Amino acid sequence: MFARLSLRFRIFLFFCLLAAAAAALAGGALYLGWSRAGETTPALPFVTAFVVFVFPNTGLAVAIWLLFDEHVAKPIDKLATDLRLRAHSGLEGPIDAESARYLGDLAPAVSAVSGALSKTVMDTAARVAEETQRLKTDGERLVSLLTEIPVATILLNPSQEIVLYDGQAATVLSQIAPPRLKAPISDYFDMLPFSEALERLKTSTTDVAFELPDITRAHRFDARLKVLGSDCHMLLIDPKAAAKQPLGSRPLVFDFGLIDTDETIEINATALRDICCVVFDTETTGLSVEKDAIVQLGAVRILNGRIVTGEAVNTYVDPGRAIPPASTRIHRITDADVSGAPDIGTAGRAFHHFARDAVLVAHNAPFDIGLLRRFQSEMGVEWNHPVLDTVLLSAVVFGTTETHSLDALCDRLSITIPAHARHTALGDAQATAEAYVKLIHLLEGKGIRTFGEVVEETRRHGRLLHDLNTRR
Repeated sequence: MFARLSLRFRIFLFFCLLAAAAAALAGGALYLGWSRAGETTPALPFVTAFVVFVFPNTGLAVAIWLLFDEHVAKPIDKLATDLRLRAHSGLEGPIDAESARYLGDLAPAVSAVSGALSKTVMDTAARVAEETQRLKTDGERLVSLLTEIPVATILLNPSQEIVLYDGQAATVLSQIAPPRLKAPISDYFDMLPFSEALERLKTSTTDVAFELPDITRAHRFDARLKVLGSDCHMLLIDPKAAAKQPLGSRPLVFDFGLIDTDETIEINATALRDICCVVFDTETTGLSVEKDAIVQLGAVRILNGRIVTGEAVNTYVDPGRAIPPASTRIHRITDADVSGAPDIGTAGRAFHHFARDAVLVAHNAPFDIGLLRRFQSEMGVEWNHPVLDTVLLSAVVFGTTETHSLDALCDRLSITIPAHARHTALGDAQATAEAYVKLIHLLEGKGIRTFGEVVEETRRHGRLLHDLNTRR
């Protein structure tokens, strides 16, 4: 039990024990003296002496504990946090030796270890950067090649989940719902013609052509299905029916780690890095969950511990009321910006599809999720997703005495939020996602590896924010 307590709290208990032990010893000594003084000796002077001793003794213990906490316990905690940041997040920078000046040679020793670790990490990072640049160049060539081919390409794993889609496929999918990796193809298309094509493919030596309607039957596409490898399939779609939207510069989106489908694991036993997360943020007309409304919604997705480039939600929302000037001064969103934007019902339904089967992540989640839940009747959906809050995760990693605002957390993790992106829904969601990815490594460094373990830890900080997973 004591091993789970923080270092500073254990030191506090140690000083409490010292104060209590001193009081007990003084009380025992006074009682022994009184008992041997004879029955005629009054007890009041001994009791008075005991009381007079206990109060200064307790005050002295508290004063020494405060000094010890400030100059020893806090610096040790800070050194441990700095080392964990460097070990698990690759952060650089000098160790704060001034705060650890009373710890003897410990701070210089930590600096030496940190420097050696940083050099090793930087050497490895340089090699990784070279290889990443090569892969990026190859990826850009592949994107250019696929863009020139007038066919939308979607790669499906054995569970018929999306592993890869190109820019043209993104245009097709976005006509139906926001495109996303790991989404079942049934979230977009009518599965009856698709299943029939799968059956025909078993006897075909090449591919199968068929007509593929979307789930709303608002669009019908000319499609071909072919086998790729042992169990994967390539779905090729004529994108002309989706020509309402320009292709723009949509990237090739893929994660080949999704080809191997794993057995579904109960959420509490799932490793943090294996969870599909949607990190989101809102900008609003004010700070009241009960009275204010959403004016902008932004979100990004995280799969296998990395942010998925090319998958994002960024939309204005018509709040159906004027935006107060005080709110506009913060997020710079005006009534003209939201004029003609979708209402919360339409925007919320699209976002709900984007976040399907995902854990929601937000900074100060009770506010943002409280707004979504308040408007869920207009959306026609239910927001019962599992939730992680980066405020609580920061408290688990860095302790409750630190500041846990988004700016403070990003500064601590060396994450830069561009000035033009701060207080925009997508900009803050992107920063929160980057912080969350780094926090995963730091939580793992503390032995917290699964969703259930992190929720159990965050519930210990319920005085900071309410845990939203109790509503699941």
